[in-house]
Amino acid sequence: MQTAQKEQKIVNGVNVTELFETIDAIGGNKEIAKFNFRASNKWINGGQNETIVDDYDGACQTFKRDTPFVFRKDEPAILLGTDTGANPVEYLLAALAGCLTTSLVYHAAAKGIKVEEVTSTYSGNLDLRGFLGMDPNVRNGYSDINIEFRVKGDATPEQLEELVRVAEQRSPVYDVVSKSVPLTVTIAK
Repeated sequence: MQTAQKEQKIVNGVNVTELFETIDAIGGNKEIAKFNFRASNKWINGGQNETIVDDYDGACQTFKRDTPFVFRKDEPAILLGTDTGANPVEYLLAALAGCLTTSLVYHAAAKGIKVEEVTSTYSGNLDLRGFLGMDPNVRNGYSDINIEFRVKGDATPEQLEELVRVAEQRSPVYDVVSKSVPLTVTIAK
């Protein structure tokens, strides 16, 4: 006897059926909502370093990727690097872009809104005097980040604008960047 498979609803490439099943499961056991992501980094030379992202914890278990992700970082030549990779603050913009976009698309899917296209641009202003310790009144990192979205879908302009606002409210990376997050830095003994 064959078991009937539940039809899967897919919107914007997101399995909405599984999304709502996940939400229901978390409602029944909040422990499965807790995740711990990790990265390890190794300096190579000059401004070059490499970060490896492999295993992580979530849904009360540990997951190990078949092939770890490797992020090569460097600085542009004008900042004394060899430009073999994006620099760390550019990776921050990339992380913000990916998270805001994913948040927008997933929430659109949950609302049944089909999205045709999402593009966005990110621009961050940084003054090296902070990093170089030349002026204590100048921030070390970005002083501001400007983001512009273009969203096309089967929704009114107001609904598309609301999706951007929901992405802002729900994006984990936006939350980390826009609010103070406690950091603990130690040196191994």
